[in-house]
Amino acid sequence: MRVHELAKELELSSKDLLEMLGELGIEAKSHMTALEEDAVATIRSSLSKAPAVEKAPKQEEIPESGTSGAAEAAEGDEDDEAEGSKVITVRGPVIVKEFAEQLGLKPNQLIAELMSMNVFASINERLELKIAQRLAEKHDFIFEHEKKSAERKPQPKPIEQAPEPVKDNPEDLSFRPPVVTFLGHVDHGKTSLLDKIRSSKVAQGEDGGITQHIGAYTVEFHDHKITFIDTPGHAAFTAMRARGANLTDIAVIIIAADAGIQPQTKEAIQHAQAANVALMVAINKIDLPASDPTRVMQQLQEQGLSPEEWGGQTICCPVSAQTGEGIDHLLEMILLQAEMLELKANPDRRAEGHVVEALLEPGMGPTATLLVQKGTLKVGDAVVCGPYWGRVKALINDHGVKVRTAGPSSAVRCLGLTSVPDAGAEFEVYPNDRQAKAVSEKRLAEKRTETLGGPPSHVKVSLDDLFAATEALDVLELAVILKTDVQGTLEAIQQSLSQITSDKIRLNVILGGVGNITENDVLLASASNAIILGFHVGTESGVNPEAKREGVEIRLYSVIYELLDDVRQAMTGLLEPEFKENVVGHAEVRQVFDISKRGKIAGCMVVDGRITAKDKVRLLRDGGVVFEGVLESLKRFQNDAAEVRDGQECGIGLKNFYDIEEGDIIEFYQLEKVAQQL
Repeated sequence: MRVHELAKELELSSKDLLEMLGELGIEAKSHMTALEEDAVATIRSSLSKAPAVEKAPKQEEIPESGTSGAAEAAEGDEDDEAEGSKVITVRGPVIVKEFAEQLGLKPNQLIAELMSMNVFASINERLELKIAQRLAEKHDFIFEHEKKSAERKPQPKPIEQAPEPVKDNPEDLSFRPPVVTFLGHVDHGKTSLLDKIRSSKVAQGEDGGITQHIGAYTVEFHDHKITFIDTPGHAAFTAMRARGANLTDIAVIIIAADAGIQPQTKEAIQHAQAANVALMVAINKIDLPASDPTRVMQQLQEQGLSPEEWGGQTICCPVSAQTGEGIDHLLEMILLQAEMLELKANPDRRAEGHVVEALLEPGMGPTATLLVQKGTLKVGDAVVCGPYWGRVKALINDHGVKVRTAGPSSAVRCLGLTSVPDAGAEFEVYPNDRQAKAVSEKRLAEKRTETLGGPPSHVKVSLDDLFAATEALDVLELAVILKTDVQGTLEAIQQSLSQITSDKIRLNVILGGVGNITENDVLLASASNAIILGFHVGTESGVNPEAKREGVEIRLYSVIYELLDDVRQAMTGLLEPEFKENVVGHAEVRQVFDISKRGKIAGCMVVDGRITAKDKVRLLRDGGVVFEGVLESLKRFQNDAAEVRDGQECGIGLKNFYDIEEGDIIEFYQLEKVAQQL
């Protein structure tokens, strides 16, 4: 019996059961581990003997947490005062260096966190208010931004920013349905599998209206709901991620059992891995005579996705969209994966989420399919989607039924916006129409400025300027997307790239593929801050304008050695150069002159080498360094001198240092930048 099957029988979560097994000394790596009969008997026996011991602590916690929750609600004002020290108030622009100090972080730590959010900013750059607010929330601060008092009358809260971040208490969180996306090669049955699931497992109790396709829908299985987002493919999946929309919890890779892994399948896997979401595999078309699920699993093993049946971590579910075989098992595994992810959200707060798709419908105006990720969206809410706002006039679910509310992981069609937002845009609910409208107007003004050639909110990576954004980080990485003309060349270049090793910087080929560079490649590069290298390939129509908009660099090659040399140079260029010190000469102090207006001047004799006014100097006395800095002056016979050679006399003034004695030695040196080696 597998762990998850026993957990289901005992009405426990797989995670809790795994912990119990560990306490009993029974080894179990995951929820798919097969247990021996004596281990199953031991668990059953231990639970039957002392059920209260296992469950009592959790039950006792409920009234205590409820009581404390009530106390917190009653003493909210006192809590707010206690949290006063955790408020960050910023006037004017938010600068990276200053903001890091307010958060109690080093600038390089903040820059690293920004890079993880796909934002590249140097230490003196400005941050968007929205980005600053998210960072503050992450570190348990409340972010407040104040305009100058001369701009407008004081108001209780600046209306141009998002509502104050809501910090969810653990007791307010409840489990939410998983959000699942199907990815895969064309014609491997993604759409037909979605249709089969939808037609056989629609949520019960819904009636009225015609079932409508709104880009996302919910099914019900074993009294649990699962939300599916229907995208045209991994291009749209990555396009949303490039815009910052992390919609998916679980990505299911669809592979046809008769065709196996194809080039687009590999891309889908790489896109899901780049998005850092849980990954599962559905082996479709097992009803066909030519199907060979074992071969597919062998191919997955070659891709580094070892199936759980073979001791790995990747869940593989054989299914048939034609007959419906295996669909129940697939949904069961999705729910099991969701249980392990412990997906939770607070439904009792203002809603936040993302736009799945949007369009202008005749007779209805702008409509947007919204995926609620936090809180509950209600009819009448003042909502802002990207740069547009509106009051929610109606919410329609995937069955065409009007609903009053939509909780976490729900997908609904929203009516009432002033215009059509972009897919992937973030939406949030504001306390009133006035604030929502003010935020919308501000964002529209920023959008117009950017359209007219204003500075972009953030800049993507390029070989020439990535160093400026990453110089403060301890670990450097050069991410690349590699496209070649044929598979053999791809493997040869990947093999050559893997031999470029360094303990100072790592090379990460996030995608390797065959064929011309596509807009999809640009979107992935944008989302992953990568550069695109092409060998004996071109760019498809529309790629270059898209790359320019996204700030993605594309380099094309026809000679493999040039490509490898450029990659080495790029990796070397990211390393901060080292400085080598070259001593160029020495001068001995023979006499000290006290000049009233200029301090002390040393009368010197150059004893070796050649010194210049631009050299750096250090004053040596009795073998120790007394001063290190630069020259104030270098003269010969009352005239400024550019250089003085061995055996010549000169007058030397040190900048901001006057403790000079006869017999001191002044050493002259230059610093030479030396590029680090990989």
